[in-house]
Formats: sequence, structure tokens, C-alpha cells
Amino acid sequence: MILNLSNDIEALLATSAGLFASEGSLREVAILANAEYSTECCAENDFGYGIYHLYLQVPNYLYSQFYDEIEVCEDLILKKARILLKPYPDELAYLSISPLLSAGDKWREKANNWVTGKGVNNQGRVRSDNIPSRTVDGLFFRSQNEELFYKALKSLGVSFAPLPVFIRGGEKYRRIEPDFVIVKNGVLLVVEVDGDTVHNETPAEAHDRTTMLAHEGVHIERIRASECQTPDQAVACAKRMLQVIDKIKSSR
Repeated sequence: MILNLSNDIEALLATSAGLFASEGSLREVAILANAEYSTECCAENDFGYGIYHLYLQVPNYLYSQFYDEIEVCEDLILKKARILLKPYPDELAYLSISPLLSAGDKWREKANNWVTGKGVNNQGRVRSDNIPSRTVDGLFFRSQNEELFYKALKSLGVSFAPLPVFIRGGEKYRRIEPDFVIVKNGVLLVVEVDGDTVHNETPAEAHDRTTMLAHEGVHIERIRASECQTPDQAVACAKRMLQVIDKIKSSR
């Protein structure tokens, strides 16, 4: 079988994404899964087969989360692709990742809204080792389970923040992004969605990540992703979290 990069690039990207997923490399999987691509045959090797350049373009919201590590991403994906291409005569000499050019709907209005602060959220740059590649209502999420839980909380009319950024300054600087923060009746509850395909933390790592909030008296609840696989399950889970808040309130 002779792989022709100009025709079979989809297979190359899909296989690369699968290998990165098995390694837990979420950033690279998100890039490959959301990229539009093009190839350019720039020369021929000694055997008469093509030497290609590969161009990947990803949505702006995704690119903005790893642009400061763009060369690292390009190098990792290129090395993976070259490994996969070893049995084939075509060669891949160069790979670049850039933002996808798109005017979008009413882009000028949206740009002016951003300048004036309208519609700005607190989800600008989340952890580069676990980037969110899904969006709902202009907000970022890492999994479908989180999306369903978000919609469930929204339907219940409670005040909450999905994937907010918390920073502790000083000498021991920390920055964390809990999955959800719910505020009700003077109680602040952090909810972490565990066990889906994008949360690879051990229990100890998850505990350490939220310690800075727990030490300030914030209550933390963990729910399994398997409990939020359908809209009905997510609503039941959200209602249970509100009951937890009511119990905390009543015990004060």
C-alpha cells in the first residue's frame, strides 16, 4: 500500500490523534480533531516520491490556548506523523499550525463588544495540559458530561460559574480552574466532574489542585461523569448538588 499524503491525510491525522489519546496528550488530540488541513508538495525525494508540507488551521478559541507553545505542538505532531509514515515513500518535511481564517457572523460587532467589555468571560486561558475544546453559549468545556451538567444547572435557575479561573497571589502563586462553582444561600460549592476521558488526574492530584479553595472553607463535591451521560441524569445530579448546599446551610 502506497500512502499519498495529498489523498490520505485524514487517515494520518486520525491515527496520530489516536496515538496521542493513548498517551493522554489532550492538547494534541484537540488540535488534530478540530483542524482543517492542506498539503503542498514542495519537492521530490531520490525515489521520485513527494516531499510535503502540511498546514493545520484550528479555530481561534483553541489556538489562543496554546499559541505560546505552538512550536512544541508542531514538533510533537510532526514527529508522530513521521513515525507513521516510515513504511511509505512520501515524506513530510514541515508542519505548521495557525489560526483558521474566518470572518464569522457580525465579527465587527463582536470585536467592538469585546473592546467595551461586553460579553467578556473569565475563561480566557485554562490549563494548557487539559485544554477545553468544546463551546456552549460562548463558554468553554472539556467534555460532553460538563456540557450536560452546565445545561442542567442553567435550567434550575441557580447562580454558578463554569470553569472559572481562581488565582492565589504571593510567593506561592497558584492558578486553578475548577469545573463548576455554585453559589446559593451564602454557600459556595465547587463541583468537579471526574472519570471522563479528559480528566486524567489521580485522586491525590485532584485533591491537591483544589486544596487552596478547601483551606478557605469552600465545600467541594465530586461527581462521576457516568452520572451525567444524559440530560435527565445531569438534571438529577444538579438537583443533588443543590440539596448538598441546603444541608450545608442548615448545619451552620
